Parts: sequence; C-alpha cells; structure tokens
Amino acid sequence: MILTDSDLQAVWLTVRLAGIVTLILLTLGTPIAWWLARTKAWWKGPIGAVVALPLVLPPSVLGFYLLLAMGPNGPVGYITQSLGLGLLPFTFWGLVIASVFYSLPFMVQPLQNAFEAIGDRPLEAAATLRASPLDAFFTVAVPLSLPGFLSASILTFAHTVGEFGVVLMIGGNIPGVTRVASVQIYDHVEALEYVQAHRLAAVMLVFSFLVLLSLYVWRPNPKKG
Repeated sequence: MILTDSDLQAVWLTVRLAGIVTLILLTLGTPIAWWLARTKAWWKGPIGAVVALPLVLPPSVLGFYLLLAMGPNGPVGYITQSLGLGLLPFTFWGLVIASVFYSLPFMVQPLQNAFEAIGDRPLEAAATLRASPLDAFFTVAVPLSLPGFLSASILTFAHTVGEFGVVLMIGGNIPGVTRVASVQIYDHVEALEYVQAHRLAAVMLVFSFLVLLSLYVWRPNPKKG
C-alpha cells in the first residue's frame, strides 16, 4: 500500500475542504467579481485591495487575526457561542472559513478579468431586447465567462489543497478533523519518516500537476478563431 490509512484520511479531508471552499467562493466571489468589473465607484480600489490582500499577506498573519476573531473573546466567537454553535477554531468548519478568506482572490480575480473582457456591447444588446439585468447576467455574461469560471474554480481548488500556514493556525493538527495533507507531510518530516513523507508529497505533487494541467488544456486559445 502506497499510503497509510492516516495519509488517505488526510487526503480525503483535503479534497473535501477544497471542494466545499470552491463551491462557497463560487457563490460569494461571483457577485464581488461582477461588482468590481462593472462599478466605477471610488471605493473599487480599496475593496479590490482587500480582496487581493491574501496574495501578499503572510498566512500566519491572516491565521492569527482569524484565530482572534473566532476565539472566545472575538466577535465571531461571541456570535457562534450565542447561537449554541461553540467555537470554530480547531474544527473543520473553522478551516473552511479560514480557507474562504485565504483563497478569495484566486476566485475573484479570474472572474473579474473574465467579466471585464466581455465589455458593454453584449449587455447593451441584451438590454435592447428587454432583458433585465439579472437575465442579462445569466444568459449573456455567464456563458461568455465560462472559461473564467473554470479557471477560477481550478485555481481556488488547487490553492486550497496547498494551504499550510492558515490551516495549521486555525485547525491545529487533529486527525480526521483538521489534519490535511500538508500538515500530514509536516508530521512525517518532524518524525523523520521521510519515506512516508515522500510518498504523500509525491501523490500531492502529481495531483496538483494534473489539476493545473487541466487548466491549461481546457483554456481556450485566443489566437484560434
């Protein structure tokens, strides 16, 4: 057997986390990207900078502030405790929330670029046919932006799979709950179990390569027409 049961458990947890985060960000990131692509408001710049902040912010910094916010004395922690949900740190759903923040730009920026590439003419043509803004979005903008949706989803999924600092800060290292593949590899190295670390790392390397390869294979070539 190439991977141990604990390795397989970590891989499954990683894939589950990445899938849930991708679906959540498709829901939340699409309207944010659409607004950033269409608005001319002065606060577009500051909001765009906030969305892109995880690209340059050290994961430990983001994880630290999320840990404070979701802790017993933080605003999020106060709300979750008031609702009888307990605290989110060191839980799977705490990992999901942290990963949503950390992977946000990987969903929003490709979608924003895709929406901006559409231009105004297709939407104006839809308006002349008495399509409402919502109808125009789903019947015109979304079909024209499908490559952007594909790229954003793949990048978000792949980025979530590769997380380490944020998930370690928020989730710790609980088997079957928060121990994702990156943390499992770290555990193997700490225990000097280099053979096991190499096997799991190789599996994740091949998996990540295939995910990114699908992005480049399915991406349309703009020179063809």
